[in-house]
Amino acid sequence: MSTKTRSAAAASSISTAPERRAGMLSAWRWFALAAAIVAADQVTKAIVLGRFSYGERLELTGFFNLVLVYNKGAAFSFLSDAAGWQTPLLIGFAVVAVGILGTLIVRSPGRRLFCTGLALILGGALGNLIDRFRYGQVVDFLDFHAAGWHWPAFNVADSAITIGAVLLILEGFAHHEGRARAPS
Repeated sequence: MSTKTRSAAAASSISTAPERRAGMLSAWRWFALAAAIVAADQVTKAIVLGRFSYGERLELTGFFNLVLVYNKGAAFSFLSDAAGWQTPLLIGFAVVAVGILGTLIVRSPGRRLFCTGLALILGGALGNLIDRFRYGQVVDFLDFHAAGWHWPAFNVADSAITIGAVLLILEGFAHHEGRARAPS
């Protein structure tokens, strides 16, 4: 490497160091949002675990109950009937997802809608990951139903993941729309 190339590389790293620090500082707000989701998820689960027995149901409206159920699988109880091999697999997926989500937040802290979606998904993934480590399954308790048909029970973490995914889709459309309008 020539002296000129080294000098350019050093100048580049010096000029981007403050930018990286600023990016990390602004990323902390997204990590704080994820932490708030984890806290809300774990507190609500602790309340339900403290007040309900497995399968116990409290009807709140004609379409909504609180019920304590466990899910050994993924979303919508996918793989819940498997023989137990799914738990380490789902933990592994969640750990990888948490790493990817955190990296994306750090790299794009100024993209508000994008990072809000990522933070919600991150918080939800961590909330359910905590359950898998603690109980080997996820605690679910929100039960919506109509005409005798029940949507699979879910929790605050699942809600955050779903809302985060919708925000990412919306951000993707907005980002694509912005690129399409940019002059060539």
